[in-house]
Amino acid sequence: MKAIPDDRRHGMAGNEVRLADDDRKRRDPGAPGTAVISKAKPQTKRPSLYRVLILNDDYTPMEFVVHVLESFFNKDRETATRIMLHVHHHGIGECGIYTYEVAETKVTQVMDFARKHQHPLQCVMEKK
Repeated sequence: MKAIPDDRRHGMAGNEVRLADDDRKRRDPGAPGTAVISKAKPQTKRPSLYRVLILNDDYTPMEFVVHVLESFFNKDRETATRIMLHVHHHGIGECGIYTYEVAETKVTQVMDFARKHQHPLQCVMEKK
C-alpha cells in the first residue's frame, strides 16, 4: 500500500499550500508584480448644437411670425418683434440654439403650423 501524505488525508492537495503562499504575496503591497486597478471615468462629450432659423418670404404676415416666435420659442412680445424685423430686413433670423432633437422638433412644429394656416413660412436648422 502506498503511503498518503498528511495533507491529502485531510482533504488538502499539496498545491493548495502553495496557493495560500501566493495569496499572501499578492496581499503584500510591496511585493513585486502587484498592480493597482483604477476605474477610468468615462469622458462625456457635449452634444452638438443647432441654430433654428426663420427665412423671410413676401407672403407670411409679420404678426404670424411674431406669434410663432412667442408660441414655439417662448419669446416675449418685444424679442419676438425684434427677431421678426431682423428676418424682414435681412432675410433670415435666429430663433434659438438647441440640441439636434429639440431643434428638429421645433422646425417640424413651425412648418406644420405654418402649413396648417396656409403660410409659406420656412424654418430650417443648421449646425452651430
